[in-house]
Amino acid sequence: MQNSVINAIFDGNNMLRLLGGLLVTARIAFISIVIGSILGIIFGLLRTTKSKIVRFVFRLYLEIFRIIPTLVWLFILHFGVTAALNIQLDGEFVAIFVFSLWGAAEMSDIVRGALESLPKHQLESGKALGLTYIQLYRYILIPQAVRRLLPGSINLATRMVKTTSLVVLIGVVEVVKVGQQIIENARFTVPTASFWVYGIVFILYFIICYPLSLISKRLEAKWNN
Repeated sequence: MQNSVINAIFDGNNMLRLLGGLLVTARIAFISIVIGSILGIIFGLLRTTKSKIVRFVFRLYLEIFRIIPTLVWLFILHFGVTAALNIQLDGEFVAIFVFSLWGAAEMSDIVRGALESLPKHQLESGKALGLTYIQLYRYILIPQAVRRLLPGSINLATRMVKTTSLVVLIGVVEVVKVGQQIIENARFTVPTASFWVYGIVFILYFIICYPLSLISKRLEAKWNN
């Protein structure tokens, strides 16, 4: 009975559609992670400067993205801004834009924390040797900070992958949206379609996120020791 249900729902065409939706999810997550990481590293370095104005601006930027839910940002940009400016923005572009800015905000705090956690005497020793600030960051601070920020950045990447499920609410046809479409088509013939379809979607997300989580835990345990 279960085999016939699974065959009725997950024929070759439906599986291809789910994998296509997963590709959209992976594309949004990958591009957002890359852009967010690059911007986050730059913002994190700026947050360690002595300028109170610069630190305040980037702190405010971080808090705005922490206080306002990501879903609200998606709605503001996709529905609010487009209506106010009378323009059309692709849902995938909106998702990448919002996730990149959110990822950059979170990444900047990870980078800042990693840099500020380093012993102060290393910075003072570098200055005593006559190193410039660029040389200090390049040869002393950044190489050591990488070990401290990598586990946190991998956890952030995992969170970003999972949060991509929100883009279904702005019309992006990713893996969750495809699953909903399959359920709608199969619910009259297979009452338990939602259980099987969302079960497969769960497995697909697990396959992507679990290895990242393992890598993060192993790196953190290794470097803490």
